[in-house]
Parts: sequence; C-alpha cells; structure tokens
Amino acid sequence: MIEVGTLVAFAPAVVMIIMAPGPDTIYAVTQSLTSGRAAGITAGLGTATGVLVHTTAAVLGLSALLRTSAVAYVLVKYVGAAYLVYLGIQVLRNDEEFEIESELVDEERSLFRSYRKAVVVNVSNPKVAVFVLAFFPQFVPATANAALQMSVLGVLYAGLSFLYLGGVALFASRVRHLLLDSTVARRVVRYASGSVLLGFGLKLAVEERPAA
Repeated sequence: MIEVGTLVAFAPAVVMIIMAPGPDTIYAVTQSLTSGRAAGITAGLGTATGVLVHTTAAVLGLSALLRTSAVAYVLVKYVGAAYLVYLGIQVLRNDEEFEIESELVDEERSLFRSYRKAVVVNVSNPKVAVFVLAFFPQFVPATANAALQMSVLGVLYAGLSFLYLGGVALFASRVRHLLLDSTVARRVVRYASGSVLLGFGLKLAVEERPAA
C-alpha cells in the first residue's frame, strides 16, 4: 500500500497544479454563473472524471504514446484546442445563457451536458496526460506496485480537483446574482468567460510539445 509520507508529499504539490488557472476552472465558473451551483459542481465532477481517465491511460501506457509520438500529441492538442475555441464562441454568442431564471428547464439534461463537456475539456488536453505520466512516477518507489500507486495518486488528484472546483463553483454561485442582475455586468462576465476560453484554446494550439 502507498506510504503516508508519499501522500503528504504528493498532495501539496498537486494542489498547486490544480489551483493554477486553466480551462477546467474557467469552465466550472462559467457553468456555475450561467446555470447555477449544481451545474458548476457537476462540471467539477466531470473534470475529476477526466483526471481518472488520464490516470487509467497512464497506467495502461497509453499516455506514453502522447509523450513519444509527435503526431498523436498534435492530433489530441488540436482537438482540445478546437473544442475550447468552440466553447468560447458559444459563450460569446449566447447571451441568454447568462439570464437568471427562477425555474430550470430540463435540469437533468443540463447537468449531464455540463458534466460531459467538462470531461471532454479535460480528456482532450494532452498536457494533462503528459503531466500525469511525468509527475506521478516521481512519487512511486522503484520497489512499489507502480500500477496500484499510480491509481491511488490519480484518485487523490481527482478528489482534490473536485473539492477545489466544487469550492470555486460554490463561490461563483454565491455572487451570481450580484454579477448577472445588471445587463452591463452580465455582458462583461460573458465576454470575459468566452474570451478566456478562446484564449486557452489558441494557447493550446500554438504550444510546443513537451520534450520526451
């Protein structure tokens, strides 16, 4: 079983990575502002699911392909970048999403959509896959069961991601009315959210592949 000392060393390091602003955080905030607290928390759950997918891929050796194959990395990178750009454009175009309504229509469908899109945002980001593959082994002793230890670290990473994004979503939902009651403020939030998602997409598209 994984040692407590390893977890103590791993948790603070990965928390710093989680707290760095990124598309996962922006998407959770946007969902919380547009659709309410439940949608933001569901988006956080989608991100955590994406982390587990990357962890599973690393354990199975699939993430190594992204690290060693330029073609595979570029393909996933452009898919992820295109999806972020698409989300950014959708936010910029749909002012109605930032209207606060007393009743949610098709709430379950809306929550599933928030979850699904968050999973895609995370899974289609090759930087996360390369990070898991490069970072996790540093906390796996040579004599340990690598697959088991990587899996435990992945679950911890996913859990911490969900807790952080859930907290961010809760905060965003608390200030939702303050931000969106005003038409001007609503437009500022919409343009800011959409522009940031677009920026992350373009940034991902032009970034170089990490050295193998």
